[in-house]
Amino acid sequence: MKLLLVDVGNTQTVVGVDDGDGPHTWRLSTQASRTADEWELFLRSLLGAVGDGFHGAAMSSVVPAATVALRTALRRLTGHEPVVVGPGTRTGMPLRVDNPREVGADRIVNALGAIAAYGAPVITVDFGTATTVDLVGPDGDYRGGAIAPGIQVAADALVNATAALRRVDVAAPARAVGRSTVEAIQSGLVYGYAGLVDGLLERILAEVDAAEVPIVATGGLADVVVSHCRHDIRLDENLTLRGLRVAWERNR
Repeated sequence: MKLLLVDVGNTQTVVGVDDGDGPHTWRLSTQASRTADEWELFLRSLLGAVGDGFHGAAMSSVVPAATVALRTALRRLTGHEPVVVGPGTRTGMPLRVDNPREVGADRIVNALGAIAAYGAPVITVDFGTATTVDLVGPDGDYRGGAIAPGIQVAADALVNATAALRRVDVAAPARAVGRSTVEAIQSGLVYGYAGLVDGLLERILAEVDAAEVPIVATGGLADVVVSHCRHDIRLDENLTLRGLRVAWERNR
């Protein structure tokens, strides 16, 4: 089954074509103001020769302004009504939280993708506009997690709230003790977020009644931070799109 999969985040949009052998992906800047016509033209141009013969489409979006227009564009591109992950979508995964309607679509599809690839229990870490750490219990039930500002959000806030600090590349410096302002900011961002993730993982793992819990990370800056975490965290850049495929299969 050839599927067109789209995950719309606040900062970036990931587009994938999954023909069963794994998705071919593109990572783009999110532009919430695009119309359905603009989305259709843009996606046709992006997909090129692979942009036909789809059996279906699925999308998740945390940007309501983009959801309706993109849904229309996907219908036109594939000839099928896309599966839009949200309240009422069949996932086969119980949501053990106070208000299931509040759980972001991205967190749901990450959990679905993690269960499909690694089983349950499993913990997902998503380095996006927000940094999220979520737990799927031993019974395959989503139990919630933690949300922190994303690395880029923190970096932007630091620059905007100070007079003397400037933007830097989000990259690991040679040492934790920065010898320049640039190195000091990079240390705080990369090693600081590695410590944040490790601290959340320790507390979440203490609440899980299981001997081993795989931890999987995704998102644009995951590879920058994960290698500096003390926990054993697997990188999976296609985690969200894999979850979208699972959602499509359960709702087609």
